[in-house]
Amino acid sequence: MIRVQHKTQLHSSLELTSLIDIIFIVVVFLLLTTNARLLSLPVDIPSSDSEISQQETTTKPIVVSLFNESPAYAIGEERFDTWPEFKASLLLNIAAAPTPELSIAAARDVEVEPLLKLLALLNEQQVTNTHILMEDAQP
Repeated sequence: MIRVQHKTQLHSSLELTSLIDIIFIVVVFLLLTTNARLLSLPVDIPSSDSEISQQETTTKPIVVSLFNESPAYAIGEERFDTWPEFKASLLLNIAAAPTPELSIAAARDVEVEPLLKLLALLNEQQVTNTHILMEDAQP
């Protein structure tokens, strides 16, 4: 009997390992050589310890509170029923301070409108040193 050898089929497949390695090296090279934009914030550092102690003792923040029930506005412990009364008192407090610093505390369920009116007033008066106190949301 005559035997015929079966030809083995050639499996042609691309070997991509070296190509992937080269692409990875090129990508890493490009990432390392690009000019990344550096983001920076201006920081005013006091030149001595005495400046820090003077700032701590002289600046006392004006605490503004917003409530959902009437009286809705407060500056420190003094509460106000209407916006015009509150606005007049706040403007006097801002004018009395050489560099006014405000801390705004709003109740969790307070409406947005009083807070927006207050922020618009502070923007109009160019008060930039403002802290908005927030509490964590509890389930």
